[in-house]
Amino acid sequence: MVATSPTMRQRELGKRLRDLRNAHSLTVEDVGEKLLCSATKISRLETGARRPSLRDVRDLCALYVVDEATSAELMSLARGAREQTWWTQYEDLNLDPYLDLEQDAIAITSYTTYFFPALLQTEEYTRAVIRTIAPKMDPDVYKERVEVRMRRQLVLDKSNPPSYRVMLDEAVLRRRIGGPTAMIAQLDKVLEVVSHNKATVQVIPFDADAYVAQDSNFILFELEEGSHPSHVVFVEGLTGNQYHERKVDITRYREAIEHLRDSALSPRDSVQYMKEIKNQVHET
Repeated sequence: MVATSPTMRQRELGKRLRDLRNAHSLTVEDVGEKLLCSATKISRLETGARRPSLRDVRDLCALYVVDEATSAELMSLARGAREQTWWTQYEDLNLDPYLDLEQDAIAITSYTTYFFPALLQTEEYTRAVIRTIAPKMDPDVYKERVEVRMRRQLVLDKSNPPSYRVMLDEAVLRRRIGGPTAMIAQLDKVLEVVSHNKATVQVIPFDADAYVAQDSNFILFELEEGSHPSHVVFVEGLTGNQYHERKVDITRYREAIEHLRDSALSPRDSVQYMKEIKNQVHET
């Protein structure tokens, strides 16, 4: 089983059930009629939008006449899709499927022009960012968001952590979120993470002029071969988030990443540049 998080198992199960239905030349309406349920339910199971019951999977296995070994695999995926994770206690924060992707990814590429990405933030910086973005947020929700963001960073300490690459516009380094002291601590944290080879950070300096994707922050998640989907791009919005999985979209973002790398300083030069900026903050 490739996927380790419940949501990714749910999506993997859905894909395999769809493949089985197509192999039998059945429509979702056909399956719904045979199982005495709605076509919408079958469609939502196949897209991973609905958590499967063990009975659903058992009945579908019988309908598709799958062998015992395959049936056992699908039932195992269904059980895994119903497991609880540490972030399920924060249901009100609407963290799925983002955290599932973050936990399952073998490689993460982040590009930002506004703030340091969450996996690199100090707690003080996180507090300042959240206060700035949502000044009227309920205090309890605010507290939970800070807790979750700090806990998420443990993904970089796993025995087999994802390859993590971050590309930052210089504006991120210049914007003194939380004040000079907080910014110095934030830069220190990024430099420490890089020194321990937990992340590769590249800075796109102001003198790079205009460059590709300058107006679009995004994160590319790459998953184990055989996962469905194998690549997902996340784009955060003020009122809603977008997840891109189509090959044409992934190709476009991959091209953007290559262009961004061409515009950025090398990892070594980026470290030196961050140290210089930190010294400038010290002096003010």
